[in-house]
Amino acid sequence: MTMNATIETAPEPDAVSQRLTFVLAAACGMVAANIYYAQPLIAPISAALGLSHAAAGLIVTMTQIGYGTGLLFIVPLGDLVENRTLICSVITLGAAALLAAAFATHALPFLIAALFIGLGSVAVQIIIPYAAHLAPEAIRGRVVGNVSTGLMLGIMLARPVSSFVTAASSWHAVFFASAALMIVLAAVLWMVLPTRKPVARMHYGTLLLSMPHLVRTMPLLRRRALYQASLFGCFTLFWTVAPLQLASEFGFSQRGIALFALAGVAGVFAAPIAGRLADCGHSRIATLVAMLLAAAGFLVTYIGAAGSMLNLAFLVVAAIAIDIGVQGNVVLGFRAIFALGHEHRSRLNGLYMATFFAAGAAGSAVGAWAFAQGGWALASGIGLALPVAGLLYAATE
Repeated sequence: MTMNATIETAPEPDAVSQRLTFVLAAACGMVAANIYYAQPLIAPISAALGLSHAAAGLIVTMTQIGYGTGLLFIVPLGDLVENRTLICSVITLGAAALLAAAFATHALPFLIAALFIGLGSVAVQIIIPYAAHLAPEAIRGRVVGNVSTGLMLGIMLARPVSSFVTAASSWHAVFFASAALMIVLAAVLWMVLPTRKPVARMHYGTLLLSMPHLVRTMPLLRRRALYQASLFGCFTLFWTVAPLQLASEFGFSQRGIALFALAGVAGVFAAPIAGRLADCGHSRIATLVAMLLAAAGFLVTYIGAAGSMLNLAFLVVAAIAIDIGVQGNVVLGFRAIFALGHEHRSRLNGLYMATFFAAGAAGSAVGAWAFAQGGWALASGIGLALPVAGLLYAATE
């Protein structure tokens, strides 16, 4: 595939090179990280901006609102607008928002910037179906899995990276650095990505109105979205509650919690493996294994006395198991829904992501409430129930 060729028909076997796959994976990681940089920095940011403890959660919430909005209203444009232009434009929007956040000295400008950081971060969900368009059917799962590895690395590394940068400099440096990275990334992608003109010929309003129809008429989309919702809900619950447990039960500092978060990086290896399994027709058994791993992750946290080194070791095992389950299953879902038709892949991805992203937001909120009410026992019990519910639903397939 020559530079700036146009992808309109079925891709050739060599349409997506290893180099291009790496570029797309790296782009996914760098963009996705923008959603999570602020999570471990709530305390210093809220103190600098004069936000009360009650309002400090808005720092993360506004980014999540922007991301969720973008999934429904920007990502579907991948079925309508030339993809390279759309990807670079959305990343540039994110860069501008990151700069605004870095310069902010008051709460309102920062929160508005956070909303647009979320909107700009949905570029990653335009890139993934774009990669599926480039890949031939026989290796589509592998390519999507490899690209998703970058996404997962970005998610898992964002928190420790922002914690370490803030400890060495300030939280402003995190946003300045990421803004510069996004500007460079947009320029690189503009130069190396082939163009892709969607075949759809419709107005934006018609595009949006078609999405409920896709949900009604595609049971596989509904099923894969709900499978991942059960797993992503337990994932966000775990990563909301685990730092609280580490601080209260084990006396971990912010730096120690950042180091613990690195355990989840081991889960990125699940994405390419899951993609290969899907290409070989093993999606169902791989889905069941993913749910069992997530459930087992919560169960092993009861091994060892509370606060003991053995209990801490199994908390690390739990982080790895849950992350492997979640990251593997999301790729299985991508592979399944992208096979439903190239003309509406971006809309399908927006619906898929929005469904389990909402479950993730709920999991985080419920987890914090449960830990405050009943500690680890209540929170982990709810976390365990989610993949179990997914298994029960999978039994009806």
